[in-house]
Amino acid sequence: MELTFTLERPELSSRLFGPGDVNLKAIREALRVQMFARGPAVKITGPSANVSRAAAVLSALQRRLRRDDHLGPGAVSDAIASAAAETEARAASGAIEVYSGRSVRPRSAGQRRYVDAIRRHDMVFCTGPAGTGKTYLAVALAVHMLKTQAARRMVLARPAVEAGEKLGYLPGDMQAKVNPYLRPLFDALHDMMDFDQSKRFMANDIIEVIPLAFMRGRTLNDSIIILDEAQNTTSAQMLMFLTRMGHGSKMIVTGDDSQVDLPDGVTSGIIDAAQRLKGIKGLIFIRLDRHDIVRHRLVQNIVEAYGDGRADGGGPSP
Repeated sequence: MELTFTLERPELSSRLFGPGDVNLKAIREALRVQMFARGPAVKITGPSANVSRAAAVLSALQRRLRRDDHLGPGAVSDAIASAAAETEARAASGAIEVYSGRSVRPRSAGQRRYVDAIRRHDMVFCTGPAGTGKTYLAVALAVHMLKTQAARRMVLARPAVEAGEKLGYLPGDMQAKVNPYLRPLFDALHDMMDFDQSKRFMANDIIEVIPLAFMRGRTLNDSIIILDEAQNTTSAQMLMFLTRMGHGSKMIVTGDDSQVDLPDGVTSGIIDAAQRLKGIKGLIFIRLDRHDIVRHRLVQNIVEAYGDGRADGGGPSP
């Protein structure tokens, strides 16, 4: 993984790095990463977990510089030990730290398996019924990666497919027309950070919430990319989306394959991907079930009542 860490105050870089970059060398040797300082940024490369920890160490040292004019001889070793302890504590609890002191925790064995898969793999497919936290946990981990600077950007995409209803021509400009389709992603995002902060991140292109069609022709490096409602993609759309992945990126694809809203005879992209991509190293498929539903208790009963989730007689799925 490769990450570019931007310094808060580049004019203090000599204090942060230490004489002869001794602090960077200590971090590099302790965490087995490569670190190169250039201007207002530090490029960190290595295993994903180590890169994230190195970025956390730099963040801790920057916070310390806000209080003190210099870093003492034990500051770097203390920051490294603290980052290791925090990582172990988070791993033990399963907590996902987001903004404003909030955290999100997986609430079932399946959700914990899903979160662990995202942390360990660069590409994760997750299917399951409504209410299992597929999208919510993916967004939480994406926000966490932004917070820890394990990723530079977050891209959330969704196909603009109507759930069994014909809505006709919607009023407004392009953004107004697609916003109703993207609303679930905004809802999850606003649970993770303050509205003003998310608005600022979107204005600065750090967070992008877009229809799937807008992904064509792009290459996304150092990003965490989420495709929601992937059961409503075609095979061609899924191929287009998966091939947007650039260096240092992580991709999460979620969908409920019991609620496909595509025309009859069109194969769902996520179902097709499960067959085509089976056995490829570096990606994983996770299946959640009714035991992982964390919405109102009635949702689990409703999913059980509908069996595979499909309503008889046509019309929208539940």
